[in-house]
Amino acid sequence: MNQNEFVSLITPFKDKVFRLAKRLLVSTEEAEDATQEVLVKLWSRNSSLDNYKNIEAFAMTMTKNFCLDQLKSKRAGNLQIVHSNFDNKEPSSDKILEDNDSLNWVEKIINQLPEQQKLIIQLRDIEQYEFDEIAKIMDMNETAIRVALSRARKTVREFMIKTHSYGIG
Repeated sequence: MNQNEFVSLITPFKDKVFRLAKRLLVSTEEAEDATQEVLVKLWSRNSSLDNYKNIEAFAMTMTKNFCLDQLKSKRAGNLQIVHSNFDNKEPSSDKILEDNDSLNWVEKIINQLPEQQKLIIQLRDIEQYEFDEIAKIMDMNETAIRVALSRARKTVREFMIKTHSYGIG
């Protein structure tokens, strides 16, 4: 496959790759870098791309995995920068306190949610139930579960941003 054929092949889904990367990494610059990295990896495999039934699905999987790896290494990198003078595997007491404080805030926010959202976020995010199982438990359809969960998560996220950004001082 030559370069023009490759560009023709990836053009229909290149923006989807970027949007997925942006969703996971949040930063536009990091998402652009991730997209570029995935496309380079695809190009390096261009001779074997014909072996894949769905190259778009393959690219999306590569994007998801790359971004998750980036997030893991970024978190590890941040910890290494802070603790570069020694190699301690235990989290610092500041980190433990910060995490506990965040967990306490999240718990308080969840407790203030409407009952239905509170139950759904508990079942999905804490208990790790699948959507079909939650739908049976709550006697709701899966779409309604997803909408309620999305709203609950948005409320928690907005409250955390507000309290951590403006609550200091």
